[in-house]
Amino acid sequence: MYAGLWRILPGPVWLRVLILVALLAAVLYGLFWYVFPWVAPFITPQESTVGG
Repeated sequence: MYAGLWRILPGPVWLRVLILVALLAAVLYGLFWYVFPWVAPFITPQESTVGG
């Protein structure tokens, strides 16, 4: 999969790396701002305390 993605990207190696970094940043942005807040209400954290 990654080799196929690498082959379809245009330009020299430095441009391919730059495109992949930009794509990774866009995916992370989408996850943190849209997907994770949407999923958060469905995840119930367990109540736990540390005895001392």
